[in-house]
Amino acid sequence: MSLLKVGITGQSGFIGYHLTQYLRLHMDEVEIVPFDPSYFQDQDNLMRFVQQCDAVVHLAAMNRGSEDEVYATNIRLVEQLIRALEDAGHAPHVIFSSSTQEERDNAYGRSKREGARLLAAWAERNNARYTSLVIPNVFGPFGRPFYNSVVATFCHQLTHHQEPEIKVDASLPLIYVQDLAREIFEVIRGAYDLPAVCLDATAERKVSDILARLQEFKGRYLDQHIIPDLNGPFDTALFNTFRSFIESDHFPVYPEVHTDDRGYLTEVLKERSGGQVFFSVTKPGITRGNHFHMRKIERFCVIQGEALIRLRRIGADQTIEYHVHGSKPSFVDIPIYYTHNITNIGTTDVLTLFWTNELFDPADPDTFYEGV
Repeated sequence: MSLLKVGITGQSGFIGYHLTQYLRLHMDEVEIVPFDPSYFQDQDNLMRFVQQCDAVVHLAAMNRGSEDEVYATNIRLVEQLIRALEDAGHAPHVIFSSSTQEERDNAYGRSKREGARLLAAWAERNNARYTSLVIPNVFGPFGRPFYNSVVATFCHQLTHHQEPEIKVDASLPLIYVQDLAREIFEVIRGAYDLPAVCLDATAERKVSDILARLQEFKGRYLDQHIIPDLNGPFDTALFNTFRSFIESDHFPVYPEVHTDDRGYLTEVLKERSGGQVFFSVTKPGITRGNHFHMRKIERFCVIQGEALIRLRRIGADQTIEYHVHGSKPSFVDIPIYYTHNITNIGTTDVLTLFWTNELFDPADPDTFYEGV
């Protein structure tokens, strides 16, 4: 079976990044056609891009700006895409990221409503497949504060010593970006044979409730280093989103060491609702890991020997390194989407204590191999 070639406009944006990483886990079914934002400045390049695609996910859009700028930019991007499709004489399946705001009388909502109409008309003229996705408010790791969502803004402020402010305490339907990526993949695979699909929200919460929960995360996790009780998938998604905004220099954390004539005791983890704690012994020169997780929360603590813990966010080049030693116990938390490993760089065995928030399930290990 030939691979389905998928192009994503706005591939480097918030949703585009997550969709790209999700599709990379399904390379037995899809091939990602690379996209560069400069293609919208060169119509020939845009035409060559769409020519290669079996499906085009149109995510490129402006979310914030003046009313006129937002509307004009979003309509221009749709019109350029349609022109490229017509110049190429090619009719891939076009998936348009619309919004629940399309019913509102603001520039963003009007641009989404008109963009959907223009693409539907193109599809009808060309007997092409077209799907408009009506998407709730999207949140998740690495969102752009003051731009993508109020969740991103609050997470950034709480992790950077700023005071969040509620401007309108509305009730928000929210979809976790990983849930959205999964739904878009299902659309690409042909699960929905409809011109418009209204996606269900992962949860609906008032802005004040979101802020209160994030403030709990800050107080327990960031300030006290206690893993908070997480009440279901939404809470876990919100917590992983919060963690993604913590600067890397927050780690390693050095907990208090209680020493007496028997030796020493150090509390590595406090978490009331469970999880799994385990340890490993690693021989000198050996590396363990080289994998990443999409949902698991992990903590590493080297309690004997000398080791190097290395992390790299998938899709990025920058590597983070933590040099740790059992003579001064410290712990490092592993963010989701970060491939990681641990190497024994000393001359004696390394003893590492591990914790994860869920029991290992061989049928659903949430472990994806990629070298750091």
